[in-house]
Amino acid sequence: MQKPQLAGKTALITGSTSGIGLGIARALAAEGADIIFNGFGDPTDIADLQRETGLQFGVKTGYSNADMSKPAEIERMMSDALDQFGGVDILVNNAGIQHVASIEDFPPERWDAVIAINLSSAFHATRLALPAMKKNNWGRIINIASAHGLVASAGKSAYVAAKHGIVGLTKVTALENAQTGVTCNAICPGWVLTPLVQKQVDARAAAGNMPVEQAKRELLLEKQPSGEFVTPEQLGALAVFLCSDAASQVRGVAWNMDGGWVAQ
Repeated sequence: MQKPQLAGKTALITGSTSGIGLGIARALAAEGADIIFNGFGDPTDIADLQRETGLQFGVKTGYSNADMSKPAEIERMMSDALDQFGGVDILVNNAGIQHVASIEDFPPERWDAVIAINLSSAFHATRLALPAMKKNNWGRIINIASAHGLVASAGKSAYVAAKHGIVGLTKVTALENAQTGVTCNAICPGWVLTPLVQKQVDARAAAGNMPVEQAKRELLLEKQPSGEFVTPEQLGALAVFLCSDAASQVRGVAWNMDGGWVAQ
């Protein structure tokens, strides 16, 4: 039997107790990577998630409850990863939040929170992961940006600014490590039916007094020509490719998986 391509590697995925992050974590585990989860949730549910992932894929699992808005907690998370797993080979910066309002009505504290979690956390985790990756001459950093890292939408100033920033950070990280075995790339999903997006669907349904399924369809067709959601499993498969030897010269790319959103 062929050895899983990521056996012996450890992957830390921020914001991975649900949604896109969980889909990517499962895909990496299926290829043999040990997994460190991060995110919020019921402790019992998270313990079950760790146990089930470990049993299903035959990998070790860990968990950090680090608040990604706090640099000191990110430092603790990375230190714990070193102590418990010997370090991080694959870093997926996925944690994110959203707030929708016009610029003049955007609460400053919400701006600060979105920038901290969606952008600054990726910088802090990356700066802490790079030394060991460079020492080992192998590493994969995958930043989960968004179609909104490539184009904008009204009402999402903080999110769009953060995701554009993630794309820029990706390019700089790739360039600074271009002659090493460390790569950095961004994945830019379109609409994915995560809990974050479900909130937007529910708000649209309530505001328009329409069925939830109609609200989903309208939301999709405003931006995503395919009329279908991107799935966490599809994003996970792309992440696996970016971790593979075949992607060793894919560096600094912002790869949109968006049902045609950015092609318009």
